[in-house]
Amino acid sequence: MADAPDTQIVDIDVSAEMEASFLEYAYSVIYSRALPDARDGLKPVQRRIVYQAQEMGVRPDRPYVKSARIVGEVMGKLHPHGDSAIYDALVRMAQPWALRLPLIDGHGNFGSLDDGPAASRYTEARLAPASLALTADLDEDVVDFVPNYDNKLQQPSALPAAIPNLLVNGATGIAVGMATNMAPHNLVEVVSAARHLLDNPRATLDELMRFVPGPDLPSGGKIVGLDGVREAYESGRGKFTTRATTRIEKVTARRQGIVVTELPYMVGPEKVIEKIKDGVTAKKLEGISAVTDLTDRHHGLRLVIEIKNGFNPEAVLEKLYRHTPLEDSFSINAVALVEGQPRTLGLRELLKVWVDHRVTVVRRRSEYRLKARKDRLHLVDGLLVAILDIDEVIQIIRAADDASIARERLRTAFDLSEIQAEYILELRLRRLTKFSRLELENEKSELLAQIAELEEILGSESVLRSLVGREMEAAAAEHGTPRRTILLADGGALSPATPAAGAKAPALSLEIEDSPCYALLSTTGLVARTAEDVAPERDGRRSPHDALRSVVHASARADVGVVTTGGRIVRLSLLEVPALAPTSEPPSLGGGTPVAQLVALERGEEIVGLVPLDGAAPLALATAGGVVKRVRADDLPNRDEWEAISLDDGDAVVGAGVAPDGTDLILIADDAQLLHFDASLVRPQGRAGGGIAGIKLGAGARVIFFGAVPVGTEAVVATVAGPSDALPGTAAGSAKWTPLEEYPTKGRATGGVRAHRFLKGEDALLLAWAGPAPARASSGAGQPLDLPEEAGRRDGSGAAMPAPVAGLG
Repeated sequence: MADAPDTQIVDIDVSAEMEASFLEYAYSVIYSRALPDARDGLKPVQRRIVYQAQEMGVRPDRPYVKSARIVGEVMGKLHPHGDSAIYDALVRMAQPWALRLPLIDGHGNFGSLDDGPAASRYTEARLAPASLALTADLDEDVVDFVPNYDNKLQQPSALPAAIPNLLVNGATGIAVGMATNMAPHNLVEVVSAARHLLDNPRATLDELMRFVPGPDLPSGGKIVGLDGVREAYESGRGKFTTRATTRIEKVTARRQGIVVTELPYMVGPEKVIEKIKDGVTAKKLEGISAVTDLTDRHHGLRLVIEIKNGFNPEAVLEKLYRHTPLEDSFSINAVALVEGQPRTLGLRELLKVWVDHRVTVVRRRSEYRLKARKDRLHLVDGLLVAILDIDEVIQIIRAADDASIARERLRTAFDLSEIQAEYILELRLRRLTKFSRLELENEKSELLAQIAELEEILGSESVLRSLVGREMEAAAAEHGTPRRTILLADGGALSPATPAAGAKAPALSLEIEDSPCYALLSTTGLVARTAEDVAPERDGRRSPHDALRSVVHASARADVGVVTTGGRIVRLSLLEVPALAPTSEPPSLGGGTPVAQLVALERGEEIVGLVPLDGAAPLALATAGGVVKRVRADDLPNRDEWEAISLDDGDAVVGAGVAPDGTDLILIADDAQLLHFDASLVRPQGRAGGGIAGIKLGAGARVIFFGAVPVGTEAVVATVAGPSDALPGTAAGSAKWTPLEEYPTKGRATGGVRAHRFLKGEDALLLAWAGPAPARASSGAGQPLDLPEEAGRRDGSGAAMPAPVAGLG
């Protein structure tokens, strides 16, 4: 040590140093790496990727650039970590099965659920349209900027986030001592809930869940059981079960199979195949002869599980749910940074943070724009003063020895500010023409109008929040997509397999008893059958999950007809339809299956109802153009599908039902006209017939409901009115219901009578229904909505609904 007099040895306590170093590391992971900000829903690396790509000009309308270039820019300027971490984040932001609304538009091999992506030098990327909504108005001082890691550049502390990214895309991250795991949601639903909270700051969780009933996963599938979802929305922690979308169909001439078209969130087909093979080897799964993955980029996921002869596919499917990832669980742990601190947030808190952020962003943007327009108006006023006496201005400038003298003389001569005088000195002479003067006067008028508008926004909290709400709705209209995940109120469990007599190992029974039942179709498109001859309503009590569009009495081994908007009837075997468990309460459609998965629909075609195919009575159909037709029972062919009515171009079937003589045929148009008459006025036709005039429609009106009700039935009419140009699922509208006996019968091909009086802002019926009492309403996710009390007048106005109505039945 004598040779190194400057060397100094410092004694430290190792435990204290370890504690301080680990605490610093933990802080860094929590705040700078693993947890998203509740305002824009992005972790730091994601925010830096989006921001730097925006700065590079890699927008959706520009060509792709190498992913390695974006990674390099982010690493060199903003993110002091390895390129692999940045590229992994970029890849996930481009994967449509990982995010509900991808933020990066990737070109090349970005991997799959079972395989990783190609290296960054082989792939290309640019911002997706949703990212532009995250960065909109970023240059107008709407958020605070902070220094980057070396204090040479600035980066936003959070993005403006015109979309609720944290709820829409979810998040996952593991920090030190805490983690976050959040499920994706539907943009339109989240925005609807945010707008409701914006207008009603004291809104309860139950009110918000009318808009956001549950997650909407990128892979689709089903969520079975909603108790865990509500628990997560209330406390920030909860667990729910996800299930694959499957259907049972013939895969060969003699064998049935289970076809999987959607898997649980973040589950790949190779993982499912591996678990099935393990289950078969371990004797946990029986009745499976082969598993084939027919997935491709054109047709999407298609996993075919072939069932051995003699086994019940439904019972095999129940075993698959139990022993493979076809049924999986998702645990929500909603931890995010709020004002720099990690917090566990429920649905209401998450929405409130984003709503408050958007209010702050719009307020700061308005303040920035107001200042910019006032500054511009100040310059325009100076230019107009100079143009009025342009000769003197030129004389002053020519006589001055330098710019400073000219500036002071201009200020003195025309009473200008220093900024105005400097701007005049820098102005080109060609701007001082008569045409430029007119332009300046027009610009001044526009600036004054814009300043008045901005001052009104900043001067009124209600005007400011109204603007925020309109911008939310516009973002949902631009980037929103329909719900993909089906929410089931209960588990929808299938009956367990029973062992065959004398068999050593459990065998799955193929026989299904041909007992009487009801076939049910809900307003959300779920189809099911009751397990016994029990009507879906008892003593006025309601099905807890959904409203019913069609109810057909049949038997378990019978066929029913599925009527489509294209005028086709498709045969559907009730053996393919799941049976609801018999209970003492009314059955729920929580265990139903989307009917579109059981029948093949043509492009643009939708399902309007179920009809019996026993040939006992004629069937009636009606179209949006007001045409009605009865089809003779003996004209129904013994085929899988057939055309029931010839449609004109642009026309579509809106409803169907059984219509013997003595049945009331009811048509309701979107201009609130209702007509009903006896079915005997419509002569039955063959299948090739095009029908006859049913209702006389007003200009631009279309029929939105058709139904057949036996005369003497205690029937009601329910209607929902609203603005015709509203974004679907966002306008709650007003609803009413009245007894059908309040509406007088009119002759066929007449205009009918008024069924609903529109309130201010309403111009059309959004929904209508007539049928046996009581009337039920449901949301887009199948949640029940309470209708108002009886209106009392058939042509009265409706009462405002608390949430948008998607179905009546």
